[in-house]
Amino acid sequence: MPQLVLASSSPYRAELLGKLQIPFLQASPDIDESPLANEQATALVKRLAEKKAKALALQFPKHLIIGSDQVACFEQRIIGKPGNIANAKAQLRSFSGQSVEFLTGLCVYNSLTQNCQVELSRFKVHFRSLSEVQIESYIEKEQPLNCAGSFKSEGLGIALFTQLEGDDPNSLIGLPLIKLIDLLNQEGLSPL
Repeated sequence: MPQLVLASSSPYRAELLGKLQIPFLQASPDIDESPLANEQATALVKRLAEKKAKALALQFPKHLIIGSDQVACFEQRIIGKPGNIANAKAQLRSFSGQSVEFLTGLCVYNSLTQNCQVELSRFKVHFRSLSEVQIESYIEKEQPLNCAGSFKSEGLGIALFTQLEGDDPNSLIGLPLIKLIDLLNQEGLSPL
């Protein structure tokens, strides 16, 4: 049976994959994640998920390699990581009472057979109306400066939302496990 590899350095994705109780290795792909000219968000995350998985094929020639990439979109544009407190406040202010959509590209690449499966997962979060005090308190407590959209849904970020909308809440954290199980099953690897 092929061994599983997570093409990511994310501790959050590793924790999610660990839920499936399938032994796996983790390695970080070194790829350029820049969008192509006029590339739509859906195409970007699917392309990068596949690129991440295939980047490790030579290192892991007889494996199932999982690649995943995620972007947050607000008002038809991709939202980046804030990087500093001022940007985080501005992002959360703009989301107040609004919705943000997360697009996650998922790829399972069989490096032995070169079979490549790519899926897209959508997940929407609806924000509460947030006061300046709530925004500042959240940023101070969570320090979400390296998170797209300035929040961590796996932590206190849940307090920012009125509703979550999607098929798999794991996709919000960056690894849609329900779709992943389907792709792994097609490769003959089941967690059950």
